[in-house]
Amino acid sequence: MSNQLRKDFLWGNSVSSMQTEGAWNEGGKGLSVYDIRKPSEFTSDWKVAIDAYHRYEEDFDLMQQLGMNCYRFQISWSRVNPTGDGEFNEEGIDFYDKFIDALIERGIQPMVCLYHFDMPLHLAETYNGFASRKVVDAFVRYGKEMVDRFGKKVKYWITFNEQNLYHTPEAFKISGYMKGEETLDELYMIQHHVMMAHALIANYIHEKYENIKIGGMLAYSEIYPATCKPADVFVARKLDEFFNCNLLEAFTNGRYSQEVLAYVRNKGIDMGILEGDIETLANLKSDFLAFSYYASSTVNSDLIPNGTPVNYYLKHGKQENPYLESTEWEWQIDPLGFRNILNKIYNRFHLPVFPIENGIGVKETWDGEHEIQDDYRIQYHRDHIQAMKDAIFIDGVDVIGYLGWGLIDILSSQGDMRKRYGVVYVNRENHDLKDLRRIPKKSFRWLQKVIKSNGADLSDLPIQNEEEIGNEP
Repeated sequence: MSNQLRKDFLWGNSVSSMQTEGAWNEGGKGLSVYDIRKPSEFTSDWKVAIDAYHRYEEDFDLMQQLGMNCYRFQISWSRVNPTGDGEFNEEGIDFYDKFIDALIERGIQPMVCLYHFDMPLHLAETYNGFASRKVVDAFVRYGKEMVDRFGKKVKYWITFNEQNLYHTPEAFKISGYMKGEETLDELYMIQHHVMMAHALIANYIHEKYENIKIGGMLAYSEIYPATCKPADVFVARKLDEFFNCNLLEAFTNGRYSQEVLAYVRNKGIDMGILEGDIETLANLKSDFLAFSYYASSTVNSDLIPNGTPVNYYLKHGKQENPYLESTEWEWQIDPLGFRNILNKIYNRFHLPVFPIENGIGVKETWDGEHEIQDDYRIQYHRDHIQAMKDAIFIDGVDVIGYLGWGLIDILSSQGDMRKRYGVVYVNRENHDLKDLRRIPKKSFRWLQKVIKSNGADLSDLPIQNEEEIGNEP
């Protein structure tokens, strides 16, 4: 049994455009739904983020120092096509062309995500986002253009970040949906439209490009039954089938889960399936299966009111797991759950697995002088990397790489700069941009050692004298 990760194992970082770029009104960019959001007591607006639009080369230098060989970023739809369905913006496309070249020059493989919730405002206001087939058509046009522009430089692609969220109540927040009653029909219609958009792009890639790899991506949270009571086990399994296996079945075998389809028929749900959709889906294949993983969940069937749609089970039935520690954001830390998911995906669907988001968000401050001693972050990543290695070496799972989330601090998904995931501190707060300086934390040096050993050395850092601990990048 080998205990060495593949030589081409990908170590890297994942982000979205709106959480990093800033420059909301520069370079010909149009408005997205995020650009009009107002700050609150504990959230920032999205106008500057960490100013990666102007500072990305500085960030890429830090990634190169860290030893990363992969960076998953998002192309901002409204930066390359200001209205989403109009003329393409060559200045925006040129930005990403130079961005990709700067990664490749540093030996960092670019990985593109086409959509991470930031719908062009015009499409949201005019068509109600992915509730409309017109937006599916606009997305496919945009996606094909990006593939044609960058396909020779970018090997790995995903269409939608955490695509299974469109099967949850979150769908209405992330799909550009701005008007309506948020019915179950519309929820399933949005989910189907997003899948059609994904399938049309994936099929285009597989028809036209031999060297590009594309896969579907889920937000995968292991879901445990609260007890061994059969009803708890049943709802936990059903949630996994609806939220995860349904789309994995589509990504891999070109069809939705039979259990989900039976539910749709029995409930009289209109998914908006049109002539030709089933054929489009049947042609869908994936080269890998990607997912994000941060924490596990636990569900109690007694808390779920009778008649609740499966999609809303967790809204009512989620409870704390007494056997796990929680972050200050009430996310429960569970490395073994990570290993379980790697196994479940690979054993059932038999495609290479790629965890492309993993990390721990923590409130941190910098005193302006000393290195941030984030041993909790080191422990989190150590435990999850070890769980991944166990899945590979003991269980036989084929894993492509391991990408952390936001390893240079970024705005959280809610716009809260207090929730930091990075091994590099970015010197700004929610309402004070300060100097946006990048300051490596202790975890930077630890992860640098891990990557240099290709995951073999997960040991603690040696104790340094105070004068040996520097603060410069």
